Amino acid sequence: MTAELSSHFNEYYPNGFKLGRVALEHKHSYRVWLEDGEYLCTLAGKLTFDAMGREDLPAVGDWVAVQTSPGEMRGIIKGILPRKSKFSRKAAGQVTEEQIVAANVDTVFIVNSLNDDLNLRRIERYLLLAWESGSNPVIILSKADLVTDLKVKMDQVSSVAIGVPVIAVSVLEGTGTEEIQPYLAPGKTVALIGSSGVGKSSLVNYFTGFEKQLVQEIRESDDKGKHTTTHREMVLLPGGAILIDTPGMREIQLWSSEEGIIESFADIQQYADGCKFRDCSHKNEPGCAVWSAISNGLLDENRLVSYKKLQKELAYIDRKLDKKAQADEKKHWKNISKEVRHNAKYKRK
Repeated sequence: MTAELSSHFNEYYPNGFKLGRVALEHKHSYRVWLEDGEYLCTLAGKLTFDAMGREDLPAVGDWVAVQTSPGEMRGIIKGILPRKSKFSRKAAGQVTEEQIVAANVDTVFIVNSLNDDLNLRRIERYLLLAWESGSNPVIILSKADLVTDLKVKMDQVSSVAIGVPVIAVSVLEGTGTEEIQPYLAPGKTVALIGSSGVGKSSLVNYFTGFEKQLVQEIRESDDKGKHTTTHREMVLLPGGAILIDTPGMREIQLWSSEEGIIESFADIQQYADGCKFRDCSHKNEPGCAVWSAISNGLLDENRLVSYKKLQKELAYIDRKLDKKAQADEKKHWKNISKEVRHNAKYKRK
């Protein structure tokens, strides 16, 4: 925890509260780590009432102010401290709502399998979300023992992961894991992100030193591992680092990622700065430096296609968010008015 967060806690929660961190989220309660142990906590009514959306409620990794019950390992979460980072995506389904996968993360390990499931476009999506989160991404290519063209695949991944460390590991053979250790320093928080069956559970077991997660064999039908993790959970590693394990993502739906797309597609942005027209759409305009780079073999056309697709998707989300914000604001003030009328009626009685 930073000195800034400690100062914030002491200023806003000076008496009668304890500082904790959300380790596990249940449907109507939370497991919270406090200095003297793990507590089962519920939310204060005011915190729930004031929430404009899911992002205003605690997530795994959040620092929270807890009011404990004497003699019991139970408490009430009264407030959430400011987040220094949050890895978010759009919640699955048709609803336009943010789902915070992990909060206050220093490094995001984006785990991808080196078998036939390796997908560069999926990696681009994960990177976009990671950059937007405020955390530093690191790509972990698991199951390195299953491939013979390791360097070729690592080069492919590096071509879409500009400036991001790419580490190939095999837990089975114990290779590559030493490159991961510097990110697991005491007090640091690392989140494991990836699709189902890419080997996250094997990594958790390796980091913890015991069979924390059930690991299942790869399915012969499609060369994928079986999904084992079912919830987001914070795990304390032997060296003092904290690991947030997450379920496999079947849908990598983007959230607000304006800054993330600049970081993720820095190569295209660099070429775009040389375009003749500032509003160049990189289609058929004269003097387009992006298409010039593609023609000269300096840029993959598929990368440009992916860039445009993600831009279009983000623009759509932004339009939906504007409408949602207006609806949420209207609902919020309606609830306040309802409470005021209820209190006034109660006083008259």
